[in-house]
Amino acid sequence: MAFNRDFLMGFVSGTVVGAVGYRLYEQNNGQLRSLVQNNVPTLSFQSPKADLTIEDLVSQKERLEDLIAEKKATAVR
Repeated sequence: MAFNRDFLMGFVSGTVVGAVGYRLYEQNNGQLRSLVQNNVPTLSFQSPKADLTIEDLVSQKERLEDLIAEKKATAVR
């Protein structure tokens, strides 16, 4: 009987916490969206039709490789 009661109490409390979290998310949706959009890094790419030199392409490649290495390093931690 104790297992069933503990399970039901956990289920009810989890449902309540989930509902409250969802309501808070819905109420603050605009603020969360602006927070996420302001923190997205922008990459400066030239248009594909632009005349790119080999040096420009190599520097962009190295920059992208550095960004990928940073992301992998933070994901491992």
